[in-house]
Amino acid sequence: MQQPEQQVPRVMLVDDQPARAAILERALTDHGYLVVARLPSAAGLLAQVSQLNPDVIIVDMDSPDRDTLENMALLQRDLPRPVVMFAGSEDEEIMARAIHAGVSAYIVDGLQPARVKAIVNVAITRFREYQALRDELEKTRGQLADRRVIEKAKGLLMARKQLNEEQAYQQLRRMAMDRGQRLVEVSRNLLAFADLLEG
Repeated sequence: MQQPEQQVPRVMLVDDQPARAAILERALTDHGYLVVARLPSAAGLLAQVSQLNPDVIIVDMDSPDRDTLENMALLQRDLPRPVVMFAGSEDEEIMARAIHAGVSAYIVDGLQPARVKAIVNVAITRFREYQALRDELEKTRGQLADRRVIEKAKGLLMARKQLNEEQAYQQLRRMAMDRGQRLVEVSRNLLAFADLLEG
């Protein structure tokens, strides 16, 4: 039985120093990564990521400027990816802003080619954990919002039809089953209809 082919991680490099970028690209290639692009700055990063679809982005800059950090924030908002940032600056404010912008790993002590693979793997793992937490938070928020809609619809039925809470809930369930809809959909429709009548 043939083993499934393991996908080569695709990396995008952002480095304003071509010689340093060449060293990093060589280290990445030696560790089995495919470098899909080398950019001199983070300008237009979102478009490049959209077009080339890298698995991870590595930024190597002495001191990331405001534009670079803004581009990182836009990237994490629209096309989230793990980002490793090698920086010469130990400025805690810049570090905090980089992490806030979505950088998965901020490395200050310089780039050592032998450590690249371990650093990138940690950044990818950390990014995936963060995304899983974010997805779980969104799911929980959605469930709470749905619960509020159902509670509001129950309250409406209780007030209009003089039902207790259990009777109102059972009526909503029957309506959902009869219409082949989710409980929250029936609740939204009921509330929308009540708003129309009152309007």
